[in-house]
Parts: sequence; C-alpha cells; structure tokens
Amino acid sequence: MLYKLIYFFHTDLSWLNVFRYITFRTILATLFALVVLFAAGDWVIRKLRDMQVGQHIREDGPANHKGKAGTPTMGGCLILPVVILTTLLWGELSNLYVWLVLFVLCSFGGIGFVDDYLKMVRKSSKGLSGKGKFSLQVLAALLVAVSLYFFPGFDTRLNVPFFKTVVPDLGIGYIPLAVFIIVGASNAVNLTDGLDGLAMGPIIIAFSSYLTFAYLAGNVIIAGYLGIPYVAGTGELSVVCGAVVGAGLGFLWYNAHPADLFMGDTGSLPLGAVLGTVAVMTKQEIVLILVGGIFVVETLSVIFQVAYFRMTGGKRIFRMAPLHHHFELKGWPESKVTVRFWIIAIVLALLSLSTLKLR
Repeated sequence: MLYKLIYFFHTDLSWLNVFRYITFRTILATLFALVVLFAAGDWVIRKLRDMQVGQHIREDGPANHKGKAGTPTMGGCLILPVVILTTLLWGELSNLYVWLVLFVLCSFGGIGFVDDYLKMVRKSSKGLSGKGKFSLQVLAALLVAVSLYFFPGFDTRLNVPFFKTVVPDLGIGYIPLAVFIIVGASNAVNLTDGLDGLAMGPIIIAFSSYLTFAYLAGNVIIAGYLGIPYVAGTGELSVVCGAVVGAGLGFLWYNAHPADLFMGDTGSLPLGAVLGTVAVMTKQEIVLILVGGIFVVETLSVIFQVAYFRMTGGKRIFRMAPLHHHFELKGWPESKVTVRFWIIAIVLALLSLSTLKLR
C-alpha cells in the first residue's frame, strides 16, 4: 500500500493529491508491473534453465513444435508475483474485490503450478488429471461466487448488452453462473496458450477492456449516464487490470516468437480465472463472450472437434484442435496465426466497448 504512504504527505506537498485518483494509480501500476517484469525476466529465465524446467511437447501435436521442447516454462511464477506485488503497492487494500481477485490469482496459480510441476517430474505433457484439476477450479471459484453472493449490496441481476430493460434476477442461481464463468474463462485461456504470444496478446487486450469497464462501473455518475450497473468499489479493479496489462506486456517481450519463456498452466489458468472474476464483479458477464471471443472460439473448436469425432467414429471438423493448430497445419506460419488472432481480438474489444452506448 505504497500509495497510502505517499499520500500521507499530501498536506505538505499538494501535488501528491494525484495519488488518490484511480486513473493515476492504474497508470502507475501498469508501468510498474511492466518495468519490474521486464527487469526480472532474464534472471528468471536463467534460473528456470538451470533448474531444467522445460516445456514437454504433446506427442500428437504439430511436428514443427518439437523444436520448442526444453524451452523454459512456468512463466506464471514470474507474472503472478509481479501482479500481486503491484496490486499490494498501488491498490486500495480495504477493498473486498481486490482481495478476492488476489485469492483467485493465488488459488488458480497454485493449481497451475502443481499441474506444471507434475509435468516436469513425469517428463511428459500430462500433469494433474482432468477431473482433479476441474474439481479444484470449481472449489476455488465457488468460494469466490459465494463470497460475492453474500457481500452486502452485490447485485445478482444479469446485465444484458443492448437491452437496458432486460435485467433478469438470478438470485442464488447467480452462484453457479459465476462459477461457470470463472472456471470457463480459466480453461479457455489455457487452451489458447498454444503458440508463442498467442494467448498473452488477447489477455492484454481483454484486460485493457475490463480496465475500462471496471473504472466506469465504479463511478456512480458515469455508470448512471451510460446506463450500466453501478458497482461500488469496482473502480479499484482498474489497478489490478492495469497490473496484468503491464506484466503481460513485459512477459510478451520474452514470449514473442521464437519464445524464450512460456506461461505454462501456472500463468494461463489464473489469468483466465481473474478475467472471468472481473467480468462477474463489474456485471459485464455476457460481454466477456465478445471481449474474450478468441478464447471462446478456441474452446468451442475443441468441444465440436471432440463431439464430432465421437459421433462419427473418428472423423474431424478441423485438421487439429484447438483452432490455431488447424491454421498451422494449413500452412500458416506461427507468427501469422498469432498476429491475425491479435487483430481479431482488438476488433472484438472495440465492439465490446461499443455496448456501453448501444443500449
């Protein structure tokens, strides 16, 4: 809570008043996370190499991925501490939403860490069992959902984009919806993390969008003007989102093709879960489908591929799932797939922001 210490002297130095503004602290958080992660990146990569924490490639993956074997992974061990430290320094720690997000980061990060660790020990691409991982994710998300449900003043009505008057109250049914969103977002980001920089680009774009949503939802005047739900206290989530954006940009420096470091489940699972959590807290749950459209399509490609394969006795819709592998096998260079997915993510983010006025 560094900003509180600095702000303490605002009576003597009037210019320190700027630290009480969420916008200023969000900018500081973004820059701080970027600089810290960028500065620590080389050291962490060296340590991971010394510890032989390398990526294990799935046997049924694209042939050109064999060259990625041994690349340092578990980059979430770099991202998460930076995001947490940045939030503790520049965020308002009396805010429940901030602490719940930090819980999501730590719990899902822990699940991802165990999964990556087992892969490293077994020297294979198989870590935690699917059921085991999913059960732990549901448990962590359930704790968050229940906490929000019993939080005084939290609204269980569902905000529907483009329809200002359509606000169904789900009551206790909001809990399973919140769990579905958090766990679904976590796994969707994880599935997308299959090419250098592919997941991190849309993560940065999505968190930039929700940085805006959080700030607007936490401002009673702006929220009223735009006709979006006002959620007191969610403005502080802008600082958390800014920390993720900054850390993401720093990480992308090392994750760009050819990658020097991979996120691993230690990074992808918690970042996806936090994205879903912020969507729930800011009452922009449905908009997440648009903001995270890349993650949604990647997940659906896997679901459809598996379902069609089982129904037809071995036939496939795509050459390989998730979808990015399909384009790889069609002959697209890895960097082309990544950049084109980024472009789509930017377009979807802009469309999602347009929902603020199209009501």
